[in-house]
Amino acid sequence: MSTARHDRETEPDQETPQGQAPEDRPAPGDGKNPGRRRLRRVLIAVLLALTLPLLTAETALRLNYTGTPAPGTLTRHKDALWLGHAWVDGRKTDADVKALADRLRGTGIRDLYVHSGPLEHDGTLPKSAYKRAGWLIAAVHRELPGVRVQAWLGDVLASEGPYGLHLERAATREAIVESTRGILAAGFEGAHFDLEPLHSGDRDYLSLLDDLRALTRAHHALLSVAAHQIDPLPGFHSFWGTTTGHPKWWSQAYFGQVARRVDQIAVMSYDTMQPLQSLYGGYVAQQTSLALEVTPRTTDLLMGLPFYHENRFGHWAHAETVPAAVRGVRLGLSRTDAGRTRFGVALYVDFAATEDDWTAYRNDWARR
Repeated sequence: MSTARHDRETEPDQETPQGQAPEDRPAPGDGKNPGRRRLRRVLIAVLLALTLPLLTAETALRLNYTGTPAPGTLTRHKDALWLGHAWVDGRKTDADVKALADRLRGTGIRDLYVHSGPLEHDGTLPKSAYKRAGWLIAAVHRELPGVRVQAWLGDVLASEGPYGLHLERAATREAIVESTRGILAAGFEGAHFDLEPLHSGDRDYLSLLDDLRALTRAHHALLSVAAHQIDPLPGFHSFWGTTTGHPKWWSQAYFGQVARRVDQIAVMSYDTMQPLQSLYGGYVAQQTSLALEVTPRTTDLLMGLPFYHENRFGHWAHAETVPAAVRGVRLGLSRTDAGRTRFGVALYVDFAATEDDWTAYRNDWARR
């Protein structure tokens, strides 16, 4: 018999105050400090207020992962692959391009986003950053006719700290346009921008896209962007920004404003904080539907697939998998616009991908 059990059996019962039911008897110390009970009730109420909406949202995501994708919701040959900087700085060879071609042949890959930056904080870009671009473009065209090579340009924005690109400065935006002019002169067939953290509603970004679109159209080139995720609940970016200082999401309306200004928009549909494959897949299905609703049919919409494996805040490698993402993409496409042709997936990123990632992409999405 344990000491605790012995104490309970031998300790005399406390007398219940007259007129008070045993279950209403004050907890030890509460009679002396009734404010403690009120504090406990408030804490319980706050905990419920925080957890119930979360549980409701997660349940909705799990339900969003159920069902069967519509027949034909497979590659439309509009897919893309993000490639690391090694492809333009001299580390890669003709043998590497041939191996890449063997990997991509027979898939739906149409565009390669080749890291050719980053931009300097003033928007300039030295040509030395992409010194082997001409070789790569020629080699890709030789091995993979019809596949386009775009320059992937990015930098941190000074939206949440003192350092980075200041898009509110006209001189910075003008420098970015001139940097884009340089990469198009080098032979790239488009410019793909990833600027983060980019807050929803940023008008300076829209102004930059307008200027870039005029330039790329004049050169018969593509303007492409990597996009933040869309509010999973209306106004969620405002709530998250107030509580954390980092409004991770865009409003659906702002996503549509960006999508109308570009030729391609690729949703970074990873780093979602979801702990299970089913919840992550349901989240991707939701993001796919939200993006389809506001992306013009003249713009290519691509959903990002996580071809990398990290465990850190916001990303669980066991949950954010290629099979879960592809199933989510197919479900969202099936429910919202199953026949849309200007649609694909974008694979992030070549140097972190495993054979399992490539197999899942081929078998679940790129199969004929």
